[in-house]
Amino acid sequence: MGRDFSFDDCGRAFTCLPVEEPGALAEALVCNLDSLLGTMTHRLCVGSPPGVWVCSTDMLLTVPSAPGINWDGFQGVRVIAVPGSQAYARNHGVYLTDEQGLVRNIIYKGMETQIQQCAGPDGTVPLVCGVVFFSSDAAEQLLATHVIPPLDACTYMGLDSGAPPIQLSLFFDIVLCMAGGMTEEDFVKGGGDASVRSARSVLWRALRAFPLSMACIPDASYDYMTTSASDHIRSLTLLPGSASHLRFCKTAHSHVDQPCLLEDGSSVTNCLLEGAVRLAAGSVIQHCHLQGPLEIGPGCLLSGLAAGSSPALQGCPLRDVVLQGHHVRLRDLPCRVFTLTGRLDDWQSPAEEATYLNVPWAEFFHRTGIREGDLWDAETPRRSRCLLSARLFPVLHACEALGLEDVLWLLAPAAVAGERLARWRTAWRMSWQELLPCLDKAAELGARRALFFLQGQRKVRRVLLGRRDSSLLPLARSAVHEGYHEAVLGTLDEVASTAGDAGVAARALACIADILGCMARGEGGLRSGPAANREWASAFRRLESGDIAGGVRELAAERQKWMSRPALLVRAARHYEGAEQILVRQAVMSSCQFVTVGQAELPPLWHWVEVACPARLDLSGGWSDTPPITYEHGGAVVDVAVLVDGCRPIGARVRRIGEPELRLVSLGGTPRSEAVAELVCRELEHLQDYCQPHAPGALLKAAFICTQVVQFPSQKPLRAQLMESFGGGFEVHTWSKLPHGSGLGTSSILAGAVMASLYRAAGKAASTESLIHAVLHLEQRLTTGGGWQDQVGGLVPGIKIGRSKAQLPLRVEVEKIPVPDGFIQTLNDHLLLVYTGKTRLARNLLQDVVRNWYARLPSAVRNADALVSNAEECAQALRQGNLPLVGKCLDRYWQQKKCMAPGCEPLAVGRMMDALRPYVYGQCLAGAGGGGFLYVLTKAPRQKEALHQILAKTEGLGNFSIHSIEVDTGGFAVEVVGRDPKDGAHPGEDMAV
Repeated sequence: MGRDFSFDDCGRAFTCLPVEEPGALAEALVCNLDSLLGTMTHRLCVGSPPGVWVCSTDMLLTVPSAPGINWDGFQGVRVIAVPGSQAYARNHGVYLTDEQGLVRNIIYKGMETQIQQCAGPDGTVPLVCGVVFFSSDAAEQLLATHVIPPLDACTYMGLDSGAPPIQLSLFFDIVLCMAGGMTEEDFVKGGGDASVRSARSVLWRALRAFPLSMACIPDASYDYMTTSASDHIRSLTLLPGSASHLRFCKTAHSHVDQPCLLEDGSSVTNCLLEGAVRLAAGSVIQHCHLQGPLEIGPGCLLSGLAAGSSPALQGCPLRDVVLQGHHVRLRDLPCRVFTLTGRLDDWQSPAEEATYLNVPWAEFFHRTGIREGDLWDAETPRRSRCLLSARLFPVLHACEALGLEDVLWLLAPAAVAGERLARWRTAWRMSWQELLPCLDKAAELGARRALFFLQGQRKVRRVLLGRRDSSLLPLARSAVHEGYHEAVLGTLDEVASTAGDAGVAARALACIADILGCMARGEGGLRSGPAANREWASAFRRLESGDIAGGVRELAAERQKWMSRPALLVRAARHYEGAEQILVRQAVMSSCQFVTVGQAELPPLWHWVEVACPARLDLSGGWSDTPPITYEHGGAVVDVAVLVDGCRPIGARVRRIGEPELRLVSLGGTPRSEAVAELVCRELEHLQDYCQPHAPGALLKAAFICTQVVQFPSQKPLRAQLMESFGGGFEVHTWSKLPHGSGLGTSSILAGAVMASLYRAAGKAASTESLIHAVLHLEQRLTTGGGWQDQVGGLVPGIKIGRSKAQLPLRVEVEKIPVPDGFIQTLNDHLLLVYTGKTRLARNLLQDVVRNWYARLPSAVRNADALVSNAEECAQALRQGNLPLVGKCLDRYWQQKKCMAPGCEPLAVGRMMDALRPYVYGQCLAGAGGGGFLYVLTKAPRQKEALHQILAKTEGLGNFSIHSIEVDTGGFAVEVVGRDPKDGAHPGEDMAV
């Protein structure tokens, strides 16, 4: 803990710094010890040989990221120094070294001429900064002395053996004996009493042989934490040097209702400031819960004040004062004590020469009526009468409870002070010197922790309701670790149920899932998985019906039954993510208002309506179209509609049939292929599994419901609906030449093809924009939760960029990208599609991406920004017809995909990309990655055969194949193609419409 410190009850080591670390795994206050450990671990210790580092905690230390310490040929002990001014050195220690960098002497508070001897060419001197490195040999030798009298008295073993304790200095008793300019006689005589001289003699014999070298770190700085309030306030309000790994901020781990009232140059750490709290520049508030209106002038340090202190502060002018609340334990009696001092006061100067509350003691006595005898015993020597020993601070009163006003009156003018003097005199008072041993550090740390999570709960509300891109996952981890998870869960329940916004509520439920996951502490199974346990069904139904508040209450009640062990916690987390997905679906379904369906001529019975669609290549921006990213952050994706091996590989056809039933047929790779799966639906119950993606015919069932060809649920039977509206049923055929998991947008494009043909077969017409939003709706009903880039890529011809704004309702706007003449053919000559032979296993990719986004991991937020900006850059490169720049965008896009969904590059695909890299401008796995198709932009045109030969010589690739692709500038078309000949078509009926 170090020596006692006037401005922090937990000592200098645990003095909190105005720092936030957004990249930290867990959210926590940053104290000086954290800073020093970071500096030592990641900067000073890097590259050092085996040994022991010793570091003082009485200072703030700043070291550049590469301190440049040369360890070649090092032996013995090395002290670390930082450059400082000669003026600063007059009150500190400096090293005197020779030309080889060996220490000759350590000079403490030396004469001006002594300090000048230590100066370098630039006039600075090497300051003693409290850091020493002992080689393993030197450390072993020092350690061996702990059993040799009188040094054994420095250890508990010696004390327990009855030896009188002795106190030694690291620098002036241990390190100094190795200084080259020191003689044994001078060193030993320099000790105080006989026991210290004896100890110094032992240390000389043990350590003298080790060379003592110095490393002075350029651009480093050191700030000793003195007992001066001015120095302490300055150190917390001035930004640390550019070499520091820390970045001070005005408000750290604090909730401030009106941050505009905090002036630049002020500092607030671990506080809750409610209402109008005005803070002047050059003032610091730490560990306080204050309620305005309050005005705190310059030069103040406030610490440890609870909300109950605020009334006493209101209307009280504070300027250049240190006001602190302390947890004190008097035997078994805990109590709160408040201390008040001036910024300019000196703790130890005699009262005759010093000040209290920044005025001479005599003036203070005159204004308040307090006498010297009230503060010091008569036998106390006059030179010992100082602020440190003055019994100023009320601790207990026989009749009344004490509060902040019992010290604030010391600031009051004489007229007011008279009323308080008698009460002050009848209270039992203590000096700071007497209070120090009674400080309850455990209670103080507990109060700081409670306040930290109280402001953390406000942060939860602020981040969620303000839709901020700040991660709450580090706070969740801290809450679980420190046992404050119930309080944070309660806050999240409140936000989710009262926000009145499905998007905010969904994120709050995702945060609850994160807390439950943290509580499982890595046990209990995988976070991703099913979420359809019947125990949660009632809450889910409420959410589905739009009753968010009721649904959240039921979720919270059910949650209490699942908190007892890791496996239950993980399952509960999955169900909270399932609940969150219900709300995401509701948010995405706001896009339905952009689906406009008109009337068209009803095709004759048995006449097919056919749609064939291209595949799509996503050239940049994918994942930014995924809900909720697309409406919380905004998305932009560059897509190209492409023919694969000269044809449109995805299609559907629909016709009305005489029987009132739905025939769902999946064909092989072409419209003329044999059926591979058939399903007939004659009852509404046959459609009820439409929302289970792996159920037979789920996509086609969802298409009938989303196009409202079939009303579901409904009291009217399916047969009756079909006969009344259409005079019969429907038959749907679908096909795709692309393998499962191709990454070319097959399922979404197929959904668009089915809906387009179904609308037309039912006598309706929908624009391409309407189809894009209709597919979004379908995929939410299907619960696959996809984005919009696939249908934009396959339904809009050519090269285009789709965009969505960070808002609801979700609307996708598509801009066709104009390219130079001949550039389409250039792309056709340089683009190739390589089937990797690996089936894409992306089952949990989407859940992981959404989870990371809802947690607002800084990497996910940065990557979302980068995806959108890369898409805009790619669009510009295409406008310019700049193939190398497009290739750069592809490579960058692949890195962004891997960041968004780690693990999406199989080993064999990595080998393939490495083999192709010298021959391509850029390459990327299509879609989410993980397998499927790789598309490459070759440097030379028409390289299909050349790439095939390269890959054939590469080991470990498996069954790959290379396919030609061309930009499809025509796009899909809805055609009424007539009847099948086997259905008995009549001449003239087989024409296209």
